Amino acid sequence: MTEITFPDPRTHEFSDWLKVGEYYYDTHDIIGFGGDLTIDNLQNAYSRGIFPWHIDGLPLPWFCPEYRAILEFDELHIPKSLRREWSKTNFNFTIDKDFSAVIKNCAKARRKDGFGTWITADFIRSYTKFHEFGGAHSVEVWEGETLVGGLYGVDANGVFCGESMFHLRPNTSKFALLHLIEYLRPRGATWLDIQVMTPHFEVLGGKEIPRRDFLEKLAETQARKLKLF
Repeated sequence: MTEITFPDPRTHEFSDWLKVGEYYYDTHDIIGFGGDLTIDNLQNAYSRGIFPWHIDGLPLPWFCPEYRAILEFDELHIPKSLRREWSKTNFNFTIDKDFSAVIKNCAKARRKDGFGTWITADFIRSYTKFHEFGGAHSVEVWEGETLVGGLYGVDANGVFCGESMFHLRPNTSKFALLHLIEYLRPRGATWLDIQVMTPHFEVLGGKEIPRRDFLEKLAETQARKLKLF
């Protein structure tokens, strides 16, 4: 397994389209292909604003989107119904108690776009090792002893990069997110990298910013040397 030398996303010339067989893929967001999901490669990628995302039929793509979705804590919008449920919830919350169960549940979660999960068996093995190394983290939502929701992501040197969420009860993935924000705020964090905009995050106040602005924001936050976990 070799270490990937990632290009600098600020100066890299992104391609327009890639033809694989009969299909064309938009590569405005992709900085490279191939390589292994080693701890070093994951650590180097996230520190540069890059993340892997499996696509069937392609060597492993590494993404740095042209427009990046983020969630500023000061711009968080909690709908009244969710705020009401959040204020009276009886669920219990933990950090890093069962990363393996969280990522496996995320892999099984149904996607509204109809496509299968990008969290392959290789991703599960690699990110679980990354978690054991201290680079990936999870939030768990419990109903008694039963895991009913959660999320996981990566600490990119002081910036939490959300990867995936799941829920087995109404709102439990959203509750996991709110708990994560409550956990991160006193540690100096002010925003999350949510990578790609979804309707779920748009309702909560997520927004998209250009790649260059994101990379500047990432570097500025990393310079603060926050210890999130």
